[in-house]
Amino acid sequence: MNLLLDTHAFIWWQTEDRRIGDPARRAIADASRVIVSAVSAWESSIKISQGKLKLPEPFDAAAEASGFERIPITFEHAKGVIGLPWHHRDPFDRLLIATAIAEGLAIMTADAIFARYDVPVVPT
Repeated sequence: MNLLLDTHAFIWWQTEDRRIGDPARRAIADASRVIVSAVSAWESSIKISQGKLKLPEPFDAAAEASGFERIPITFEHAKGVIGLPWHHRDPFDRLLIATAIAEGLAIMTADAIFARYDVPVVPT
């Protein structure tokens, strides 16, 4: 399985948060590829600048240290948002969903709304 981490899933992994359960940890360990998107770096940067998020280290350093694959935002990913139903209003989540669909990835998230889309979901 190739697995894209939702922003909170990556942060919980990075900070060893208990909200990422043992089944999710096993899914990450067993995945062929674990991917972190530039979407998550962007979302985190906005939340940090608003004072809503503090991380123990910069997002890019954490992504590098994790050994997970980093994926950029592409025009194909952005275009994929056009065809998504409006189940979710969060633009970052919509772009993560479009990325997962375009790249043929499962997505790890705690967000139940993701299951409404045509994308495999691995719960945190």
